Amino acid sequence: MTREELSAAYMAPGRHYHNLAHIEDCLAALAQVDGLSVVEREVLTEAIWWHDVVYEPTRSDNEELSAQLAEQHVRADLRPEVARLIRLTRTHEVQADDRLGAILISIDLSILGAEPARYDTYAAAIRQEFIHVSDADYRVGRAGVLRRFAARSVIYPDAAFAARYDRRARDNLARELAKMSPPPLAERVGDHDAVGRGA
Repeated sequence: MTREELSAAYMAPGRHYHNLAHIEDCLAALAQVDGLSVVEREVLTEAIWWHDVVYEPTRSDNEELSAQLAEQHVRADLRPEVARLIRLTRTHEVQADDRLGAILISIDLSILGAEPARYDTYAAAIRQEFIHVSDADYRVGRAGVLRRFAARSVIYPDAAFAARYDRRARDNLARELAKMSPPPLAERVGDHDAVGRGA
């Protein structure tokens, strides 16, 4: 699979966030990381390119399938580490001594710490990828994801990313969570009464 074919996969219909722009953003973030050897940078570059090559919102094994594809196409000496890193993106959890894992996960989650307007665009794009899910079910599922990230003592396992993004990520998560919550009971009762009066 060539880079052109990879790019085409990321431009498939229905990819509102997990698309080529996401890969380009991740590569740009990697370019800002210092202190990597040539091989480490190559491994991370391949992991970024392949980590979302399979993305079907109705499946739960996208990361595994993406890792398996990478194992078939990435240069042989890089395959084990690239595949290992891709599999980390399923939970976004890494061991304390896993520097490359920390960098990849922090890059993948950097959108959480974006400026509010950009974060809102991201959140809307994720909703579009799950357009097959009802609003009520989406609010429940999405809120669960947001709460799990917000509850982490460490969102960004790489220290440099944490220093740059952690506070804003927590603000963004809290803001989106507030939108997912139903209005207070009193407000809902008031709205119901207003509709009744209008009838």
